[in-house]
Amino acid sequence: MELTDLLTFSTVARLGGITRAADELNTVQSNVTQRIKALEAEIGTALFERHSRGMSLTGAGRRLLPYAQRMAALSREAVLAARDDGEPKGPLSIGSMETTAAVRLPTLLAEFHRRYPAVRLTLRTAPTADLVAAVLDGTLDGAFVAGPIEHAELTATPAFTEELVLVTAPRWTSLAALRAGTPESGPTALVFRTGCTYRQRLEQVFTEFGWPSAARFELGTLDGMVGCVAVDMGVTLLPRAVVERDNHVQRDIKIHRLNPQHAHVETLFIQRRTAHQYSALQGLVACLSGDDRVIAA
Repeated sequence: MELTDLLTFSTVARLGGITRAADELNTVQSNVTQRIKALEAEIGTALFERHSRGMSLTGAGRRLLPYAQRMAALSREAVLAARDDGEPKGPLSIGSMETTAAVRLPTLLAEFHRRYPAVRLTLRTAPTADLVAAVLDGTLDGAFVAGPIEHAELTATPAFTEELVLVTAPRWTSLAALRAGTPESGPTALVFRTGCTYRQRLEQVFTEFGWPSAARFELGTLDGMVGCVAVDMGVTLLPRAVVERDNHVQRDIKIHRLNPQHAHVETLFIQRRTAHQYSALQGLVACLSGDDRVIAA
């Protein structure tokens, strides 16, 4: 069983299609197809179901996936560990919630790049649940996620503390006005996809307000979310720092404070507990903690 075949298989499984997997693997679609067919022939059963929307795993594929992910992650980790001579350099893959990437990370990553220009950093944004899964399977070296996170295989470093606020169109001057002026089912909840911690918090707030059956409308970008709030399509829950970063945006929306039970959330930087502590990863944590020492041999 070829390691490259397993890596290709796990990439197709994660992205749900040949084209996107080929793009990520920097190869052509025919190579991806050939490797999947070779792996299916070796195992003796189909690993994917092909349909008009892409590809989904069969039962055999689902059983194989965690082993393929672990083997691919271990292979990558072995190479990086062998090359790690104590000076931060080479690839580093991290993940982040989109809100954190937009507001908190630019300054941090600029400082990291200034200190360690030889590190080739890539950043992927996704909901907390997806980021946790990617760190656990070794796809990401670390990720900024919403806490709390309690997992025996993960370590968590406090990064930022956010105040979450309810965001509405300007006509809703207060939460009392919003609750009095909307149907019993409540306003439309504008949310990121399932797995987002802020979405879970908003659903808790809606339940507390008596709106558990409110309609949900999923959006894929932060700018799209704020834009839909501004035209009174619905309401959302975001960190105050996100909505206060632009004076123009603030004129188009209204910010409402929540009780501390729902308002405060800690952003954590998580890593696999058993992973090799690459110098590049240590350098990022040093920047996060404000440590001015240079990590080098």
